[in-house]
Amino acid sequence: MKVKIISKTERTIKLLLSETNVSNVNSIRRSVMTDVPKMAISKVRFEMGVRDPDSNGERFESLSSLSDEVIAHRLALIPIPTYIEDFVFPEDDPANQGIPEDKWGSPASRIIYHCSVQGPGKNDEEEFRTVYAGDLNVLGDSKLQIPEHCREIPITVLSKGQYIEFYAYACLGRGKDHAKWEAASGVGFYQNVKAVLTDKKAAKEIFKHKIKLNNDLELNEKLFPKDGVTDIETVEEIRKALLHDENSGIVLEEIPGEFVFHYESDGSIPPIDIFNRACEELKSRFDSIGEKLKIALT
Repeated sequence: MKVKIISKTERTIKLLLSETNVSNVNSIRRSVMTDVPKMAISKVRFEMGVRDPDSNGERFESLSSLSDEVIAHRLALIPIPTYIEDFVFPEDDPANQGIPEDKWGSPASRIIYHCSVQGPGKNDEEEFRTVYAGDLNVLGDSKLQIPEHCREIPITVLSKGQYIEFYAYACLGRGKDHAKWEAASGVGFYQNVKAVLTDKKAAKEIFKHKIKLNNDLELNEKLFPKDGVTDIETVEEIRKALLHDENSGIVLEEIPGEFVFHYESDGSIPPIDIFNRACEELKSRFDSIGEKLKIALT
């Protein structure tokens, strides 16, 4: 299999996979969705009670507009920076061996975030205060702070006289165990095609509209070489143009063994790292199966 990056941004990626087949590509798709390890908040400890009066003699109570369960659910979906090489799975952490699961807690297998936000005071003009993902502060390496593009994710809203304080614990997991550990979304692929001009006379009808494609290209006869248009982005633009005319004289022909693979990272892991890790997970799995078969057949 050969892999070529077609386009990518900070969060999305589109790849061309060639010299392969549907089964192989689908295996990678499933691995991206279920096997790639990532960090996610899996446990939250809320601090309950009433705070002592402040300088204005005002008390604040640990209440919010949402229940603790809903807040914990929202926290679980916040993208947590993932450096797989720096952590181990909780069940593989030597510090957790021989102790109950509810007592697990080692810097080698978890990240701790603290959040403490107070709602408006009785003399403040604002009636409500929103608690955001950016209000979580990591207790440890600053590189594990919530990413900038995720800091505006809302968690809950506090009214006057309310406050919220909690400790959130993140650990490694896989998407096959829970959706909060899925590193990517919108994972899919389709057969790569090329646009071929098969009937110049019929195509004149769509050419006369002078449709603009990407890079200021115009849909006309000059665009089509003898073997057809193979640039993926241009073909996508042609595909959209053909939706207006089914009998355009332009045909999209499948390219054997080539597939366009695409997905979006949740922000915890760079898109290309997700793909590489998915391939590593598949290789490890098949190597393990091969070793077991070798032992069984000897």
